[in-house]
Amino acid sequence: MTTAVSILNWNGLDHLKTYLPSVIEHSSLADVQIVLIDNGSTDSSCSWVEENYSGIKIVKLNKNYGFAGGYNRGLEKVIADRFVLLNSDVRVTSGW
Repeated sequence: MTTAVSILNWNGLDHLKTYLPSVIEHSSLADVQIVLIDNGSTDSSCSWVEENYSGIKIVKLNKNYGFAGGYNRGLEKVIADRFVLLNSDVRVTSGW
């Protein structure tokens, strides 16, 4: 079974720089995919993720659809058996 750890982002470069490393470090199982759903950001958050974490799938939405709308539209483009919706300002630890 595959799990998609899905993080909704809107202009969250600072949050991604601070918290994404812990998600990557503690989510490195073979059946886990980390997905960034970008809600129409105008900052450099998508390019920063592409440059620093090439293994992360990025779903780019054309505008900010809000919290529920962004997740609903983004998750339509992700194939997984399970979905974890994780806020971009969450630091995870081993075994989370």
